[in-house]
Amino acid sequence: MNVVLTFFLLVLGLVLLIKGSDIFVDASAGIARNFKVPTLIIGLTVMAFGTSAPEAFIGARASLDGTAALAMGNVIGSDIFNLIFIIGIAALINPMNIRFKEIARDYWVAISGPLILLTMMLFFDDVIPRIGGAFFLILFFIYVFVVVKEALKNRKEALVEKNVEEEIRPLKWNVLLSVLGLALIILGGELTVHHAVAISELLGMSARLVGLTIVAIGTSLPELTIVLMAAKRGENELAVGNIIGSSIFNIMFVLGLSGVIAPLPIEVGLIFDIAFLLVGSLIFLLFILTKKRLSRIEGAIMVLMYVAYLSYVVFT
Repeated sequence: MNVVLTFFLLVLGLVLLIKGSDIFVDASAGIARNFKVPTLIIGLTVMAFGTSAPEAFIGARASLDGTAALAMGNVIGSDIFNLIFIIGIAALINPMNIRFKEIARDYWVAISGPLILLTMMLFFDDVIPRIGGAFFLILFFIYVFVVVKEALKNRKEALVEKNVEEEIRPLKWNVLLSVLGLALIILGGELTVHHAVAISELLGMSARLVGLTIVAIGTSLPELTIVLMAAKRGENELAVGNIIGSSIFNIMFVLGLSGVIAPLPIEVGLIFDIAFLLVGSLIFLLFILTKKRLSRIEGAIMVLMYVAYLSYVVFT
């Protein structure tokens, strides 16, 4: 199979993943409404899981196929793309006034994930055992429990049910659409993983590098779309919150699930990638703490940082 056809099928897989995630999220939210689940809880669970469904399925499928390095590269690459490039682009479009206290807890949880992963990589020799993946999953579910509990406690002011008739799609259609969305996710994931590995072999690239670049950028397109829309409307906390939430999901759930399925291989290059993610995250923190905002110049700096990083990992 030639490179062009392989790349086309990889892109097709990513498109199916993203479209399938969109359908699945919409239908799952519809099912939740059919059973009168509060909208706030839908946002904190279904929506959060849905936007990172591509990373989750690719991570699980890659681990089952014995290419966990692709899963590792995808997770770290997605977080780098999200926290550094997407936020930088959003600031270029519209300078962002950000109150750190509004995102402090989630920011520190997001930072703790790469720190724990880096510690594990330095502690273990060749692979991170399944217990490491299980530890991430436990942390993730504790975080979700705390967030949902706090949301339920504060929802009297945060969310007031309106006495307006809302058109709700029948349950049977929501179930059918959720099945369709899941089928597209599975098919897209199969195409993406298979042809990402094929491209790495054809071009002499490592699975880690394919995961860090092509797959990571492709699976982060839903987050890019949401953040750009939020940035245009000036909804800064929503934009940053979506990115931070996605990063938490990627490291703790996706990598945790992948690590439980198969031990995660330790590659020296990934230590550099994680270190860059941490440095970029701290620079973002420094920017918003000094002026309580992220200016266009600072956004440009973050974008250039990502371009420099991407150039380095590709050409070395």
